Amino acid sequence: MLDALGTLVELERPWPHLVAELRARGVSVREEDAKRAMLAEMAYYRANHDDAKDVAGLQDLRRRCAEVVRQELGTGLAVEDVEAAMLAAIRFRPYPEVPGVLAALRDRGAAIVVVSNWDVSLHEVLRRTELHALVDAVVTSAEFGAAKPDPAIFARALELAGGVAPGDAIHAGDDVEADVEGARAAGIAPVLVARDGAAAPAGVRAIPTLEGLLAG
Repeated sequence: MLDALGTLVELERPWPHLVAELRARGVSVREEDAKRAMLAEMAYYRANHDDAKDVAGLQDLRRRCAEVVRQELGTGLAVEDVEAAMLAAIRFRPYPEVPGVLAALRDRGAAIVVVSNWDVSLHEVLRRTELHALVDAVVTSAEFGAAKPDPAIFARALELAGGVAPGDAIHAGDDVEADVEGARAAGIAPVLVARDGAAAPAGVRAIPTLEGLLAG
């Protein structure tokens, strides 16, 4: 089992992209203002992403997030234009080692399930980053109705992996509460993906990149 953001993919800094996207739409903003607006949007998104359990919910959430950006910038640009600029500015990319590690794990016969506190758009993100074909299943908190560290979402991932027993699974992620403590509560061995060098809790293995999974 693998977390998504911070484990499989990273978010490019969106504010320089937002400046460029708004400029293309005839609006000039300073990068510091774009940064403030995007940080406010990201905070709002984190608090509300589970509203987007389907396409309609995702469309509504994106429009609300765009309104946050519009208000923070104080622009008279129509909210639908701000939304288009915002979405174009939000770009994910896989960490360099991830495709190769996923392919190697599958070659070893591992079932790979992505378990993430994300909205329904994670499927689209994984397709755009060409990771979707390298995993067996994806479970998001928005679609499932429970978020990590709730053991229920890990139990669902075990089902999607073909009924694997908790003791036969591992979960790798970058968040101590959601990933490490959540996995432990579900009876699954956790691995902390510490790309920033953070120390893991006692008894938990830490790896600097996903390549560490191949050595385990």
